Amino acid sequence: MSHSDDHAAGNRRDFLYVATATAGAVTAGAAIWPLVDQMNPSADVLALSSIEVDVDGMEVGTQLTVKWRGKPVFVRRRSAEEIEAARATPLADLPDNDSRNANNPGDGSDENRSMDEAGEWLVMMGVCTHLGCVPIGDGAGDFGGWFCPCHGSHYDESGRIRRGPAPENLPVPVAAMDGTLIKLG
Repeated sequence: MSHSDDHAAGNRRDFLYVATATAGAVTAGAAIWPLVDQMNPSADVLALSSIEVDVDGMEVGTQLTVKWRGKPVFVRRRSAEEIEAARATPLADLPDNDSRNANNPGDGSDENRSMDEAGEWLVMMGVCTHLGCVPIGDGAGDFGGWFCPCHGSHYDESGRIRRGPAPENLPVPVAAMDGTLIKLG
C-alpha cells in the first residue's frame, strides 16, 4: 500500500466517523425534541397569561379581587385619605424599602407602587410574602391596609409591610392601565 492509498483510506474513515456522529446527533435530537416540546405551556395556560380587568363603576374606597395565574390580585381604588396617609409615611419607617413593582422599580414610596400619578389605583398580588396566605383587606390591620391573620403581618394603605414576619412588600405585577381597563401580564 502506497502513501496515497493510506491517505485516501484515512479520508474515507474520517468521513464515516463524521457521518455516523451526525446521524447519531440528528437521531438523538429527534428523540429528545418531543420531551422538550411537551414542557411548553398548554393553550389554557397561555390564555390566562394576561387578563383585562374592567374597573369602570368601581367606587372610591373599594377593592376588587381577581384571580390571575392561579393567585389573587387586589385592585383597589383608594380614597384621598388613604393616598395621603400612604404618601406621608417616611421611608425610614419601612422594613422593606423596595417598591417590588415590576412596572416601576425603585424605592418603597407610594408613588412607585401605584398605577397612576394621582395614586388612586393600586394593583398588587394578594399573597402574603411570609408563607403565601391571603391577607384581609379593606383597612384591616394596624396601618389601615391589609392584615394576614395567619401569622400577623400588617401592611399599610400601599401594600408595604409595616410589622410582622413578612419580609417584603406585596408585589405589584406587570400591569398597564388604559382608561378603565387594567391589563395584567
